[in-house]
Amino acid sequence: MGPMVVAAVMVENDRALKRLKVKDSKLLTRRKREELAIEIRKISAVEVSIISAAEIDELMGRDTLNALEAALFADLIDRLRPDRVFVDAADVIEERFGRNITERTICRPEMVCSHHADSMYPVVAAASIVAKVLRDQAMDDIQSFFGRPIGSGYAHDRTTIGFIQDWLKENGSLPPHVRGTWKTAKDLYSLSRVTRLTDWMDER
Repeated sequence: MGPMVVAAVMVENDRALKRLKVKDSKLLTRRKREELAIEIRKISAVEVSIISAAEIDELMGRDTLNALEAALFADLIDRLRPDRVFVDAADVIEERFGRNITERTICRPEMVCSHHADSMYPVVAAASIVAKVLRDQAMDDIQSFFGRPIGSGYAHDRTTIGFIQDWLKENGSLPPHVRGTWKTAKDLYSLSRVTRLTDWMDER
């Protein structure tokens, strides 16, 4: 639920990031992420792409999520034109994800693509912090739009799942800002249709 936010951070070297003690954004409190994001922007070049749920659904009609992410990564890389890139692989096969990005870039930096890169490379951790702060802000705006708690927008969040289930009961369709191509959303929608049919049969 909510937008996809992708960020790239470029530095001459990572010494300043190490002094900030950046780490995987999931291991930090929201307040700490927000504090670090301000400091990160002071010492680095930052580029960001924010893609709404509706845009993701439209693009997914033509391609896979991995291909979409590779295209977004490639665009950020071309904006910054670094000599070397560290990427957190979104594909189960790291090398394939790296190739998919390289095929889409105009510049040709050295590519280091690995799983859990945000726990290994400070520059990737910094990018994850910037992206998470922006996504949190976007989710705040979406929550204000609905006027009720919606949670983090992830499948493991009971508040998010409960919100979608309640909306389906009330409206019979997925709420705005929810990706229709999201498997969790598809499953919840299918279950709601079965429940509605069962309710109708009981009434008969």
